[in-house]
Amino acid sequence: MITLKQPVDFPMNRTWKGCPKEQLMFFDIETTGFSREHSMVYLIGCIFYRENSWQLIQWFADSPQAEPELLTAFFRFLKGCHTLVHFNGDSFDIPFLLKRCQIHGLSWNFSSIQSFDIYKQIRPYRNLLGLSSLKQKSIEQFLGIFREDRYNGGQLIEIYQDYLVSREDWLFNLLILHNQEDLTGMSKILPILNYPDFFTKKFHLKEETSLSRTDVFGNAYPCLKLVCQNDIALPSGFSLSCSLAAAEAAKDCLTLWIDLYQGEIKYFYPDYKNYYYLIYEDQAVHKSIGEYVDKSARKKATAKTCYCRRNGCWLPQFTSRWKPVLKKDYSDKITYIPFEEDFFQKEDNLNLYIQDFFQYLNRLP
Repeated sequence: MITLKQPVDFPMNRTWKGCPKEQLMFFDIETTGFSREHSMVYLIGCIFYRENSWQLIQWFADSPQAEPELLTAFFRFLKGCHTLVHFNGDSFDIPFLLKRCQIHGLSWNFSSIQSFDIYKQIRPYRNLLGLSSLKQKSIEQFLGIFREDRYNGGQLIEIYQDYLVSREDWLFNLLILHNQEDLTGMSKILPILNYPDFFTKKFHLKEETSLSRTDVFGNAYPCLKLVCQNDIALPSGFSLSCSLAAAEAAKDCLTLWIDLYQGEIKYFYPDYKNYYYLIYEDQAVHKSIGEYVDKSARKKATAKTCYCRRNGCWLPQFTSRWKPVLKKDYSDKITYIPFEEDFFQKEDNLNLYIQDFFQYLNRLP
């Protein structure tokens, strides 16, 4: 087994979720495949804070027989660590190491260590951020980070096999560099964690403006512009949109443009079996009233025809959270509520609306 240790540039100077730097460990592993039973771990790297600086340590199995020694060295080094930070380690790295320990009859485990998976924090927001994938390199590219290493873990398996035969230094350096850049890259992608906080933190309304827009047919319609702010600063801005609303985020501000609907809309009665549909009036009335209407001018209402028509200015909503719920058509997913000028002045309304908007966009294909 080969052990490498060196200082490393790792710009993270704050505590992590209340955990001091001295009790943190960032780690990443390299394996010869995905199978825990038939593949081995040949490299484990850790970044840790000691003596006022960040350090990198790597254990490299220079032969397949060195794997038990590598595992033992890693787990012994973990003593005193409170939180283990990683990228997709809950699904891959940690179960892989535990299985390899089991195969070699080693009793090491992670029972006394907290786990923090950067991947799991970002996964629910992939669609909102427009990430092409959830690989670490994709997140680096989203944040404008570019690395020297050009290989992925799968490509390095063959390089490792070649190294075991040739012992060429340049092959060894490729393997070490990839692991090192995965680890140092973790500090660089930590700002991605600002996005889940940004999406979930409370916003405060800074500005509300009524505007007028024109559709493709030249018809004017009302629009609402909201400028909101919270205390989370984004490293890079983003924009989102659907047919009824759009959003732009930059630093700690979120700007929303919401298309209001001016005109006629329908309120659908829930208990349609108790209603008649009036053919000429194009609306439903309760049977207690409809009984007095000529039979040729009425028919039993269905769920789709059991409505009354209302005129006004309407605010789209992305769930049926606020009542009364109105629709343009029965099958529409988007519902509307009467627009009231002070609606977004109430902070709870503002934040619930933004939350529903984000969740709606995140569900879109």
